Amino acid sequence: MPRLITFFTALWLVLPSATAAVDLVMVERQGCHYCIEWKTKLGPIYPNTEAGKFAPLRIIDIADPQPADLTFKGRVVYTPTFIVIDQGQEIGRIEGYPGEDFFWPLLEKLLQNTTNFQVGG
Repeated sequence: MPRLITFFTALWLVLPSATAAVDLVMVERQGCHYCIEWKTKLGPIYPNTEAGKFAPLRIIDIADPQPADLTFKGRVVYTPTFIVIDQGQEIGRIEGYPGEDFFWPLLEKLLQNTTNFQVGG
């Protein structure tokens, strides 16, 4: 019985980090052509993708104060900038929008390198 309790205690300690919420924050600027292009072409399908289900999208404007619940590693200069957030902390980013053909592989690779995200799983 003590081993079972130890097992469940260990499992409880591991689970919160394994299922911690990861978000994708898109920093945009009013009138940004690439932001509009991303929001028009990829925005509607993003929530239905594996990446979108794993890291829900949150959009903020570069002109607004940085939200108190987010900590970025550095200043955001370019729009759009896509920032992967884990428990409120930046763990990676993509600066700019390289087009649909390059965005998905870049995002998936970033998520795989910084989280427990797996393509096809």
